[in-house]
Amino acid sequence: MQQFEFEIILRLIVAALFGAFVGAEREYRAKEAGLRTHFLVCAGSALFTIVSLSGFPGAETSRVAAQIVTGIGFIGAGTIVIQKRFVAGLTTAAGLWTTAAIGMAAGVGLYWVAALSTALTLIGFEALRRVSHKIGRLKYRLEVSFMVVDNALAHDAKQRLKAAGFEIKSYNSSRALDGRIRVRLTLEALENIADAEHIYAVFADLPAAELETIE
Repeated sequence: MQQFEFEIILRLIVAALFGAFVGAEREYRAKEAGLRTHFLVCAGSALFTIVSLSGFPGAETSRVAAQIVTGIGFIGAGTIVIQKRFVAGLTTAAGLWTTAAIGMAAGVGLYWVAALSTALTLIGFEALRRVSHKIGRLKYRLEVSFMVVDNALAHDAKQRLKAAGFEIKSYNSSRALDGRIRVRLTLEALENIADAEHIYAVFADLPAAELETIE
């Protein structure tokens, strides 16, 4: 096997392995794009880079690199989910974008750059995730509306929400046409409990409170 062919194979294998490392972390976290996606993105970026360098001598190879960056944006956009006020998948999309860059670095033979970038990406996913939790940046807000017959029940609902891990940021109440009290709360909680299921669980123990909306 010629030295040139061996070098190409090595670049592809290194890119695929680095992509697998990043993807394994996303797979472990059960994210939208996991092991296979990152593996293919990294290997594909390396392959495009190698082909642009070796298959088209004299061509402007920077155009291929620019198209890889643009193309990976469409894949990353597919991992972003927008549901009312919540946006999920941004970190995974950024990880795919970085994984493509890692593949490009491996594709041109910059192994140490690819290795360092892989390590930094994993640090960003894991170590900085823990730091973000500690400084409270991974908190989300929910808008909740429910009906009760009196203020005592409203107070009880507030206490139960606090006990469940929700922080009440705002509280408003008004009298409905049927005489009941409509309560609107702005809640803040960590990402692992800031969802409708946890709200439903709290109100399941409050049959006298009628849950209206969760946004």
